[in-house]
Amino acid sequence: MRKPRDYETELKALEQKARHLRERKLHQLGELVLATGADTLSPEHLAGALLSAVESTDAAIKEGWRKRGAAFFQSTPRSTRRVDKNEHQSTPNKNSEVSARSQ
Repeated sequence: MRKPRDYETELKALEQKARHLRERKLHQLGELVLATGADTLSPEHLAGALLSAVESTDAAIKEGWRKRGAAFFQSTPRSTRRVDKNEHQSTPNKNSEVSARSQ
């Protein structure tokens, strides 16, 4: 005879795994904010930039962001990824145009 399944135990294990995955995702997003130097922005600025990115419908701009993000992850070791503020400000790009339009 087969042993009956313990659904409660299985459900608790799944809930624990889901909680662990949410915590890991949150931790990774925090690391991303630090690695990009976005931790220097105020929470309002960071939230505004993220909301603009989420609300954007221009596929070309999103593709540019994707390419820039891929280059960021491939370019330098994780410990030295922070972008120098002066370097970032002196090079205008399409992303700054989007920020100006959305304001």
